[in-house]
Amino acid sequence: MFSIMDVPTARQTILKRIALDETKVPESLLARLAETFGEPVIPAEAVRRILQDIRTNGDKALRSWTLRLDQVDLQQACIPQQKVQAALAGIDPALRAALQESASRIEQFYRKQPAVSWIDQTMGGTLGQVLRPIDRVGFYIPGGTAPLPSTVLMSVIPARVAGVRSVVVVTPPARGSGEVNPVILAAAAIAGVDEVYAAGGAQAIGALAYGTESIAAVDKIVGPGNLFVTLAKQQVFGRVGIDGLAGPTETMVIADENANPAWAAADLLAQAEHDVLASAILLTPSRKLAEQVQIEIAAWLAGKDGADLSRREIIAQSLQARGGAVITRDIAEAVDLANAYAPEHLNLAVKDAWSWLDKVQNSGGVFLGETSCEVMGDYVAGPSHVMPTGGSARFASPLNVWDFLHIISVVGLDEPTAARLGKQADILARAEGLNAHALAGALRAQNSEK
Repeated sequence: MFSIMDVPTARQTILKRIALDETKVPESLLARLAETFGEPVIPAEAVRRILQDIRTNGDKALRSWTLRLDQVDLQQACIPQQKVQAALAGIDPALRAALQESASRIEQFYRKQPAVSWIDQTMGGTLGQVLRPIDRVGFYIPGGTAPLPSTVLMSVIPARVAGVRSVVVVTPPARGSGEVNPVILAAAAIAGVDEVYAAGGAQAIGALAYGTESIAAVDKIVGPGNLFVTLAKQQVFGRVGIDGLAGPTETMVIADENANPAWAAADLLAQAEHDVLASAILLTPSRKLAEQVQIEIAAWLAGKDGADLSRREIIAQSLQARGGAVITRDIAEAVDLANAYAPEHLNLAVKDAWSWLDKVQNSGGVFLGETSCEVMGDYVAGPSHVMPTGGSARFASPLNVWDFLHIISVVGLDEPTAARLGKQADILARAEGLNAHALAGALRAQNSEK
């Protein structure tokens, strides 16, 4: 189930990523799509049709697709604020305290992030950049088999710190009942969400992007989701901004011979339980440790110390298909392999983990030492757990305050500078064959001769 491989084998397997349009779709899903649409369609085409219907027919289409796909008769998508606040009052006090501490730490973390406008007057007049918060942002919060109130906090709070005026959450209603998980509503109350709607899937993304009679369009859509949500975000990009295209979650644990095998096993299990496509990979120069971790994983799955892993079937499939241990020559080779993989999460469970931080080039987040496990980052450490996946950590960053700001350049040249630069603009514009541009520059240059 949890295999042990060498580096050459690992490079051929774990470094091979599946692109969004190459994702293998189960035959059962294709059959359901054919039944729903009356003919065979691939997921991307199904999403295109749903989005077009939402764009054309608004709330009517939103209700229709929610009924067809979720078996929910959606009379009113908007969840009243009284119900959101009541959910917070009704949850277990210990859970409420945990959510509030998580929210507090997230806010503290992001209030330390530098994000300031600047003005300079040393280049001939006034130049600078001013930051403005995005006006209205929509957040997709998965609801499915594992509702994620932590994602509400980790997504919304950086936006609040950035100054976003209007924060909107969409989250799928429970199949059949139409109810939204109260813990998600409680988290929305703590995070200060302005509007919450019971809507999921591609139809919810369409509502956010195009607007309906009851849901005003947003400027940006943020949040993870299933294949259909991700495809929908891809198709509406340009109409609205998006944070990225989230793929299956992934973690790498780099461990030396002194690492605690039970802890390493638990960290890998925690990642694998997200999704059958999740990747949980151990890199270590110690074959002994890899074998001990292998034994620990089997023991935890069998109920060691009374462990009740309710998602053991998902874990088993994930570890068999996308997980395993890689035996490297040393820690340096492990770090090199991690940089090539560019994982969403990287845990350095090694002696003097800080000494390796400078060697890490590509990762969504680095967790230094065994006590700083990735699960802490999922819930309470501070930084958002919304991180780049699928190798995009080579160029992308975790969700942060800058994701909710846009920059406006400020140009206020004084007359002498405008006259001098006008000559250069004239020359450059003529080289490009843009004579009207050249005229505008030349007129400024001539102004200094009067």
